Amino acid sequence: MTKDRKIRTAITRESFSYFFHFYYAHYVKYATADFQKEIISLIEKSGKENLFVVAFRGSGKSTVITAAYPIWAILGKQKKRFVVIFCQTQAQAKQHMMNLRRELEDNDLLKKDLGPFQENSDEWGAQSIVFSNTDARITVASVDQSIRGIRHYQYRPDLIICDDVEDIGSTKTREGRNKTYQWLKSEVIPAGDKDTRLIIVGNLLHEDSLLMRLKEEREKEIIDGNFLFYPLIDNRGDCLWPGKYPTDEDVENERRKVGNEITWQQEYLLNIVPSEDQAIYPEWINYYDDLPKPLMLYGGYPSHREVRIGIDPAISQSDVADYTAMVPGMLFETSKGYMLYILPKIINKRLNFPQTVETCKVISQSYKKDFSTVRLVIEDVAYQRALPQQLQVEGVRDVITTRPGSQDKRSRLVLTANLIKTGQVLFPREGAEELIQQIVHFGVEKHDDLADAFVNLVNSMIEKPPHSPRVYIL
Repeated sequence: MTKDRKIRTAITRESFSYFFHFYYAHYVKYATADFQKEIISLIEKSGKENLFVVAFRGSGKSTVITAAYPIWAILGKQKKRFVVIFCQTQAQAKQHMMNLRRELEDNDLLKKDLGPFQENSDEWGAQSIVFSNTDARITVASVDQSIRGIRHYQYRPDLIICDDVEDIGSTKTREGRNKTYQWLKSEVIPAGDKDTRLIIVGNLLHEDSLLMRLKEEREKEIIDGNFLFYPLIDNRGDCLWPGKYPTDEDVENERRKVGNEITWQQEYLLNIVPSEDQAIYPEWINYYDDLPKPLMLYGGYPSHREVRIGIDPAISQSDVADYTAMVPGMLFETSKGYMLYILPKIINKRLNFPQTVETCKVISQSYKKDFSTVRLVIEDVAYQRALPQQLQVEGVRDVITTRPGSQDKRSRLVLTANLIKTGQVLFPREGAEELIQQIVHFGVEKHDDLADAFVNLVNSMIEKPPHSPRVYIL
């Protein structure tokens, strides 16, 4: 292969695996892992099938997909004419173009087989490499560069690669996550043609990140393609790259080198974890098995038991809207104050306004069979104000309205932390998993409606208790 160009090009044209391990052998420092072989196989198998790859840092995913594959896509049997690669920033795009150019200049065999080529800047401000012998082009651009209507002669992009187009900063707010998603759907995908292949490489930075949204769409069969997920350590405890990390000690050395546990969890184990300013920790959650029976207090009166239902109504019923959340809890009077037992009949659905009103009436009535007092807790702000007003019109009188004040959502959740940690707020063993997920992973979870309803419920216990607790007979 080294001596005969015809043999070399004939073999590498058909096989991306041979192409990579021959022309890019200087990148192969360890035995190729099975997961890398799978990526290479899926790249080679089809020139049209979409591919979404989540893999640990240092896995070689960008080397294989972003550095080598665009070259083979043009030189090999897929015969791509116009490849577009997106990075997050213009600086990253410029660096990637420099790496491509250096590879083509310094790799003598690759240059001989693929060249000649020239680099230019096009009307979109993106950097391009044009190959005169194949009439093909690779363009590298950033997320903030508009590529609407981009063409290479009569060709629209037939291969689009997005490599780490998100980071912690861009996924921190819902606005930032929506912006990236809309960019992909309205700018990137329409730029291609019906047979254009889309490959997205990255990490799971947030429950609502671009790749997580695409994963959900793939599961619902809204989009086609393969979604690949490769943490350094799989769920059986096996290392996916034994060639690079042959022993547990090698893995542990890498972990110590990383240093930061959050970085290790996110970048290597691909776990989505909250930031260091996490509001509620999982070890703080206290559970109950059975609801307590009324206690006899001073004067022969039973302890007060009351059900309150924290409600966070949504504005819209659309597929991208928030959910309407209803979190019920039983207030139980003790000698030291009230305890709150979260009840498992939690509601988290997309409901329109009439459905929300009806659901409030039904859930309220369902608890009145066992509890004499049932109250709905709703914020008295903006559009939510209409809900208690309508409930009053329809005869539901037991409504408590609260005001959130000037604090943000996280600050309000933090106010519940001590009650959770000290066991004044208890959760059922089963039936509150999604609620716990939202409050423990607040700021990372895609939705926070249950967390909002929960905060509303707990704060009502603090701000508007039923009455002062009585004293036990000693």
